[in-house]
Amino acid sequence: MKTILLIEDNAEMRENTTEILEFEKYKVLTAKNGKEGVEIAQNNKIDLIICDVMMPVMDGYGVLTALSKDTATASIPFIFLTAKAERSDLRKGMELGADDYITKPFDDVELLNAIKSRLKKSEILRTEFSKNIEGLDDFFSEVKNIEDLAKLSNDRKIKTYKKKDVIFSEGNFPNGLYFINKGKVKTFKTNSDGKEFITGLYKDGDFVGYHCLLEEDRYNESASALEETETCLVPKDDFFALIYKNSEVSKKFIKMLSNNLAEKEETLLNLAYNSVRKRIAEALITLKNRYQKDETQNFTMAVSREDLANMAGTSSETAIRMLSDFKDEKLIEIHAGTITIINSEKLAKMKN
Repeated sequence: MKTILLIEDNAEMRENTTEILEFEKYKVLTAKNGKEGVEIAQNNKIDLIICDVMMPVMDGYGVLTALSKDTATASIPFIFLTAKAERSDLRKGMELGADDYITKPFDDVELLNAIKSRLKKSEILRTEFSKNIEGLDDFFSEVKNIEDLAKLSNDRKIKTYKKKDVIFSEGNFPNGLYFINKGKVKTFKTNSDGKEFITGLYKDGDFVGYHCLLEEDRYNESASALEETETCLVPKDDFFALIYKNSEVSKKFIKMLSNNLAEKEETLLNLAYNSVRKRIAEALITLKNRYQKDETQNFTMAVSREDLANMAGTSSETAIRMLSDFKDEKLIEIHAGTITIINSEKLAKMKN
């Protein structure tokens, strides 16, 4: 049973609307002012909010603003219910993030249709689609149906890259968003001497290259395959259609950007203050955390000493020497270029 929060200061309107919703088998929680409504929303699992605009203590705009700042309530579908129908009022509500705006007086069918539509949209956007090419197509298909974005293409061709093949290069303009269907990808920057520094690691189900698309600028890093990799390219127009038309999609990419920024800040701190020995250990743990699929087995990966050195910001010779030490200390095993971590706990707790 879906739970709807009704925030309405008029007692008669509150009772009548509650009766309509309960007849349709919704569970209804009510609040007589905005402040009370915010508290209820923060302390209960709410599927949708119907809120009057003009109320004492805190008006509807204040309610929407407060809930939008809380990650636990920001994505709840929000419908304004009000007697005001001026264009400026409608625009203000939508700019704050409202999903719909119903003016009084309204009939039962109008209200219930709006509720059903918003609940369906929310449910689809929250669905965890499988992280593969079929799941990506499902995701685009669902959003296309909801928003009627005719330009979204279902024809997403797979391109295969061999190990070390370049997917995109620093300085070029992006023409789409890369989705990794299968394989492992690194992003990296190169200095004037040709020395690489690895800036990110990506795997099946990840998007790559969205930073520069959002900034509408040239790539500030390059990407290449760490092993045979399959990708598909989401056209630039499709990507921006999703970003601008769907708040849930926007929030996803904002979160991805925030996580990426936090990771890069931590990497810079580690490069500045950690010893080479600790940096190599952290690079191995980063690979494990990023690419391990079976937690019941030791992590094994074929990784070049050059890539490992580029992750840690050191030379290949130093990386080889550190790996030899770790092997002697029974922290890892090395066989034919493949590294197996056998004591991840000690590597993770490596002293500086």
